[in-house]
Amino acid sequence: MSTWILLRGLARESRHWGEFPEILRSAIGNAEVVCLDLPGNGRLHRLKSPLRVEEMAEYCRTELRSRGIPPPYNVLALSLGAMVAVAWAAAHAAQIECCVLINTSLRPFSPFHHRLKPGNYPALLKLAFLGDTPGKWEKLIMRLTSNRLEQHEAVLDAWLAYRREDPVSRGNAIRQMFAASRYRAPERKPAVPVLVLASANDALVDPRCSKQLALRWGTEIACHPTAGHDIPLDDGPWVAERVRVWRRS
Repeated sequence: MSTWILLRGLARESRHWGEFPEILRSAIGNAEVVCLDLPGNGRLHRLKSPLRVEEMAEYCRTELRSRGIPPPYNVLALSLGAMVAVAWAAAHAAQIECCVLINTSLRPFSPFHHRLKPGNYPALLKLAFLGDTPGKWEKLIMRLTSNRLEQHEAVLDAWLAYRREDPVSRGNAIRQMFAASRYRAPERKPAVPVLVLASANDALVDPRCSKQLALRWGTEIACHPTAGHDIPLDDGPWVAERVRVWRRS
């Protein structure tokens, strides 16, 4: 039985995957799907987020070892989580069976204004340094990461509940942004199979980041025509099917 590790992005937690873990499990069959929180997020919100992506990867390894879940691992990860997956594969390729990287953006392959679209700077800086009400915070994140807002009213209610139960501090959000901004991926692809997934209409990260990464590393890439940054939220079955076909090819 294969083991799939799912990692979310900045200031998000394992519950933000919603129904996707079951969608993935149904598509690939006979798999254990494990959703991990990064330090500072979810049930780990009281911990201080590391300032280095590599430390986040080491936390994942330690956590899985403490749970008695042995490698190899298939890692499917979004945004900041995908950076963690890359750092993990670069340092410990023998533990990783494959990586699926969704809408990530990595130095040195893309400039900063592609890695975070400039139109988002004012709103994100306001949230990070001044804060806002939980409702406004989650509505902004939903607007930046989904292109199907009308379908996700119930999801937004759930996100608000997560924030009330396990709030991510502004300090941890800033620390995660700092870690993401300074992480530099290896010039050469880690010695594991990699699939890159992107969205042509990502409002947060320019899809050219994923395309450039796939070009430089010589990996397969698939691009969703309409979904937002959070493709598993907007079209989880599409992601699961891309993974299923890729793993069988």
